[in-house]
Amino acid sequence: MAELKLTDVAKTYGGTVDVLKDINLDIDTGELIVFVGPSGCGKSTLLRMIAGLEKITSGTLEIDGQVVNDVPPSERGIAMVFQSYALYPHMTVRENMSFALKLAKKSQAEIDEAVDAAAKKLQLTEYLDRLPKALSGGQRQRVAIGRSIVRDPKVYLFDEPLSNLDAALRVATRIEIAQLKEAMPESTMIYVTHDQVEAMTLASRIVVLANKGIAQVGTPLELYETPRNEFVAQFIGSPAMNLIPGKIVETGEVTAVELASGVVAHSAVPTQVADMGMEVKIGIRPEDLSTGSEADCCFKGVVEYSENLGEVTLLYFEPQHGGEQVIAKLPGVHREMRGQEVVLAASPEKVHLFAGGESLRYR
Repeated sequence: MAELKLTDVAKTYGGTVDVLKDINLDIDTGELIVFVGPSGCGKSTLLRMIAGLEKITSGTLEIDGQVVNDVPPSERGIAMVFQSYALYPHMTVRENMSFALKLAKKSQAEIDEAVDAAAKKLQLTEYLDRLPKALSGGQRQRVAIGRSIVRDPKVYLFDEPLSNLDAALRVATRIEIAQLKEAMPESTMIYVTHDQVEAMTLASRIVVLANKGIAQVGTPLELYETPRNEFVAQFIGSPAMNLIPGKIVETGEVTAVELASGVVAHSAVPTQVADMGMEVKIGIRPEDLSTGSEADCCFKGVVEYSENLGEVTLLYFEPQHGGEQVIAKLPGVHREMRGQEVVLAASPEKVHLFAGGESLRYR
């Protein structure tokens, strides 16, 4: 398949509105790269520039070492699956999947072989003679994917392909895409989504886009466990990571963080980055918090509201002294917690420190 290289890629509209800038990214053959980010961050625009549907304002895009900035979309060796299925309603599944090959004047034997192979991979063989209206939403999306597979492209592009499906179908189709990738280990795929569950479960690496550029690139667990900045820390994970303001202090022989509420968080602070009095934010994921004691306190507060979800209980605490709402995600059922004062703790290795929006781990 293909390797892609984006170097200093930027997109500007009207010469004044910057949408993307300084995009530098290498994508290896066989990777499934997922672009995520908030609405308007430019993830679909970046995908369309790779496809050739949007012009690159500056910088270069290389596919297998060839600069393709001015190469037409049809000659880039790329197939794109859109958010809408865009199937021809009067054509059967077989006709929809074979249409591009007929336009390319392939022989009927080649067309049949490609369609049958793609249908087998996507479990569509028994539906080949049906019209799209006789298919479920998930099956229609598989047909759209199959239409790409038959072309045997260098790169597959997916633009939020599951967003039109209901929750159950999204889960089922997501699993099917993951299985499809396993069946095509050499295929290079780029996938755009706003759903972090899709990103975490599908991606070889995730590209988080924010502020017109790349906030961080890494494997799903790298982004979850070692976010480089507050944005990535809160964007990846649900509920979002808690950020609690405070400053670094020394209590006896231990370096700790005094929170704005006056509570001292006795979690380990890397001494090599600990400047006394430094304004910081403690970052702790809700699922890393547990009820503890004053000796290992990370946070203390009164439960404002609780949600018992069966497998977990979510505890909500009021924002304190300019901080954000703190959420704890405790396993199991915890009844009658509302109005109680709770001391929460987390293992030191689960505690993040941010200064100026950036993680101190990368100092």
